[in-house]
Amino acid sequence: MWSVITIILSLVLLIVLALRGFSIIIIAPVVSLFVIATNSMPVLDSFQNDYMTGFINYAKNYYLIFLFAAMFGKFMEDSGAARKIAETLLRLLGKGSKYKVLVSVMAICAFLTYGGISLFVVIFAVLPIAKPLFKELDIPWHLFLASFFIGIGTFTMTMLPGTPAIQNIIPISYLGTSVTSGAWIGITATITVLAFNLWYLRYALRKAEKKGETYGNMKNLEDKKEGEVVDQYADKKLPSLWISAIPPVLLLIMLNVLKIEVLYTLMISVVISSVVFWKYIDVKKKTVNVGATNAVLPLVNTSADVGYGAVIAATTGFAVFTDLMTSLPGSPLISLYIATTALAGITGSASGGLGIAMETLSDIYLNLDLNPDAIHRVAAMASGGLDALPHNGAVITTLVVAGLTHKDGYIHVFMVAVVGPLIAAVPAILVAATFY
Repeated sequence: MWSVITIILSLVLLIVLALRGFSIIIIAPVVSLFVIATNSMPVLDSFQNDYMTGFINYAKNYYLIFLFAAMFGKFMEDSGAARKIAETLLRLLGKGSKYKVLVSVMAICAFLTYGGISLFVVIFAVLPIAKPLFKELDIPWHLFLASFFIGIGTFTMTMLPGTPAIQNIIPISYLGTSVTSGAWIGITATITVLAFNLWYLRYALRKAEKKGETYGNMKNLEDKKEGEVVDQYADKKLPSLWISAIPPVLLLIMLNVLKIEVLYTLMISVVISSVVFWKYIDVKKKTVNVGATNAVLPLVNTSADVGYGAVIAATTGFAVFTDLMTSLPGSPLISLYIATTALAGITGSASGGLGIAMETLSDIYLNLDLNPDAIHRVAAMASGGLDALPHNGAVITTLVVAGLTHKDGYIHVFMVAVVGPLIAAVPAILVAATFY
């Protein structure tokens, strides 16, 4: 019982430190040390054999995937291809009404992220388009958060089969599955989360209109320096739509139709991008170097999370936790979902929480004779829910870039990226337990 209490206290400490702005790179070893000390574990041995083993195993398995995914995103960003796709989609989807604009922004973000483009690239491609449009139609700017997070943080991240998101790739090496595993589970969740979130977009818009909110009367937006958007593509010649679409379309074809291994798919996509976009990139060496270094921080952050999870797994309290999870009534998939989404919420990271869950729980659930495809999809979906709590890195970054605060619009993030996925999990797990 004491060990269980120390685990809970460590989780509280992790959340408090994260909310105070400390990096997970330092939080994870500090909180791990707390667990080691309070469980009378040998300090050096536990750090070397537990923490660093978890850290290194994750880095070894996913470094190249993070590297080539980051480089692919940088080529799409610096060439202007992501921006070209966004502009074209906006013209096709139209901007005839406020609600239509909200849906269009959502669809653009979803298309880009499903095409393998990082959410951090998407925000810079979409924001310079969205802000003038919101201003033109007098849409309260805080509603941008709802559209954006539906597109980047729900169905294209964890639910749709075939997505190249890291959350859909992590389970593969643990379960021997594929990016399309648990397809019907994911499709069920996608339909549900879209139905809920499209309703929420309309509800939030009507509520803002009833309160008399407009783009113009939202305080501080025009005065705050961080709220200004510099359009880096204003004077840049962009590639045509067809050229822009070649790399992401080929990526999806290689991954889902030709069934080429994920790492090879990303490597080939980077090569194709470098050839296709070379003449559209101004400082080529910078694009290559920054693309590569962009992989480092997300990888180290997630590896640090997983190292902490490995320390937790070495305690006696973790055995109590796993016994409790696997003895919950109903399908074990329910406890898998609860455990994974809790870990994602604690770490403030979908990939971090999923990495810990796969490292510590995958063998346990495989030994229960559950279908690996169902484990894959349910765990991936579970990583995208409580991860979007206020201390999540993507939430904080988006708020800063958009010139908003948690008070301005975090409620929209919570509704579409936390509540929506949690609701979608109910019919999805029912499908998983019935047909898998």
